[in-house]
Amino acid sequence: MRDRETDLSIQGIKLYENKHKEKHRIKSHYHQTHQILYVLEGRGRCTLDRKPYNFSRDNMAVIAPYSNHSIFADSKMTVLVLEFDESVLSRSVREELVSIVFRSSRVIPISLFDSSELRQLLRKMLYQQSQGESINFLAMRIFLAEMLFVLVRSQQMSQVMDTNALRAEWLRNYMHTHYFEIGGSNDLANKMGMSVRYVHRIFKEHYRKTPMQYLTEVRMERAKKMLIETDNDVVSICFEVGFESVSTFYRVFKKHVGIPPNRYRTSHRELDKK
Repeated sequence: MRDRETDLSIQGIKLYENKHKEKHRIKSHYHQTHQILYVLEGRGRCTLDRKPYNFSRDNMAVIAPYSNHSIFADSKMTVLVLEFDESVLSRSVREELVSIVFRSSRVIPISLFDSSELRQLLRKMLYQQSQGESINFLAMRIFLAEMLFVLVRSQQMSQVMDTNALRAEWLRNYMHTHYFEIGGSNDLANKMGMSVRYVHRIFKEHYRKTPMQYLTEVRMERAKKMLIETDNDVVSICFEVGFESVSTFYRVFKKHVGIPPNRYRTSHRELDKK
């Protein structure tokens, strides 16, 4: 360990492999440097500042200096370790990238796109390191900054996705409680302060249908319930669930249910009598 840290203090960045046998355990310890661990193959578990994480192929862990961590290999596992001293990086990279990526030690979820980009950067760094010239270590610093940028971008995209999930859920709940007063896509978009296209996209990403398709389903379920449980006229039910036109209500109901509203009511009431 001392030789590697001495080497690191001179060059600032070190990339190496750690091979773990099945059931191999590395006890809790810490480093003075920043580390990024990338699993090339195998699976296991790690604990970072007492928080447990699963650790498998294409997972990436970031470990801040003096952060206690341990690793347990469930199978043979190969981990690529990128270790660096942040002093080799520019002030802007330290402040805008390192501070965000290493705000806590954790396993970072990586998209397939970002995972491919990170693997390519690691390959470039391994090649540059093998050359051993000062210009090559300059290239390694550049690639390290790129890696940090990708990780920050991935984190920001993840936050956007989390926000969009909350927006889609809010919209879904809104339709369940305001189905009777929504006039169309523009009403939903205006309510959320977004474009119709964007609202459609985030809702469809989470529920596999457009907001208006989902709203129609909500209205149909409500209409079926009222046809069975009340004696309200079909015209009243049409109005109550949010349709402006009786002919449109009949057409949509038959398309979704298979039979007209009156026949649906009659058939279910005949079943109740049996």
